[in-house]
Amino acid sequence: VNEVVTSQKPEYDFVAEDGFGHHLWVINDEQKIKRITEIFAQQPALYVADGHHRTAAAARVGQEKKSQNPNHTGNEEYNYFLAVIFPDNQLSIIDYNRVVKDLNGLTPAKLIEKISEKFDVEDKGSDIYKPHSLHNFSMYLEGKWYSLTAKQGTYDDSDPIGVLDVTILSNHILDNILDIKDLRTSKRIDFVGGIRGLGELKKRVDSGEMAVAFALYPVSMQQLIDIADTGNIMPPKTTWFEPKLRSGLVIHSLD
Repeated sequence: VNEVVTSQKPEYDFVAEDGFGHHLWVINDEQKIKRITEIFAQQPALYVADGHHRTAAAARVGQEKKSQNPNHTGNEEYNYFLAVIFPDNQLSIIDYNRVVKDLNGLTPAKLIEKISEKFDVEDKGSDIYKPHSLHNFSMYLEGKWYSLTAKQGTYDDSDPIGVLDVTILSNHILDNILDIKDLRTSKRIDFVGGIRGLGELKKRVDSGEMAVAFALYPVSMQQLIDIADTGNIMPPKTTWFEPKLRSGLVIHSLD
C-alpha cells in the first residue's frame, strides 16, 4: 500500500467544503490485491466501529437476493459491501454529546438538586468545561457549566455496558429525571458530535433552541473491543469516529 501511495498519483485528491482533505488511490494490480487479501486473512478479528445498521442492512439485502437467485454461487456482488478499515492506532474516538429541549417541568435549581443525588455537582462558571476522565460529565445550563461526577453505586464496573458513561447519563439523568426513555425516537433530544466542539452545545442552549446540554468523556478503544468481545452492543450515539471518508466517494453496485 505504501508503495502505491508513494509511486502513484491518487485517483481523487480534493478538499471538501468542510475543510477536510481526501486522497484516494486505486489498487488494481491482481498480485497486490492477492497479497493484501492474504494479510487480512491472517487478522484474528475486525471490529465494526461505525455503521452497524448499514452492515446489518447489507447482510439482509444479500440474503434476500440470494434467496431470489437459483444460480447463487457466493461470488455475486450482493455478497459484499463497502468498508474502510483502520488500524486502532489511527482511529480517534471523539465524544458524542447530548442537548435536550426542556427540563421535563423542572426548574434549573430542581434539576441540579435531583442530579446531585447521583452525581457530585460543581459549578464551573461561564468558561467552557470539558470532562476530564471517565464518569465525569459537563452540563451547560442557564449560562453556566457544571462538572458532574458519578457517585459510587451509580454503575457496575463488571458490566461492560453499564459502566459506559452514555449508560450512566441515560439511566440517572435522561431517563429517571428528564423522562427520555428512548434515545432513538424521542424528539426532545439531539446529538452533537464532539468534532463540532463544546461551543456548539453552548450555542444551541443560549439560542433557546435547547434547555440543557451534556458533554461526555470519549469511550476508549479498549472499551469498544471489550464490548464486542463479550457479544454486547453499544447504546445508540455512543461514539463519534474520526477520520471519516466523504460520503459517496466510492459506490458499490449490487448488480
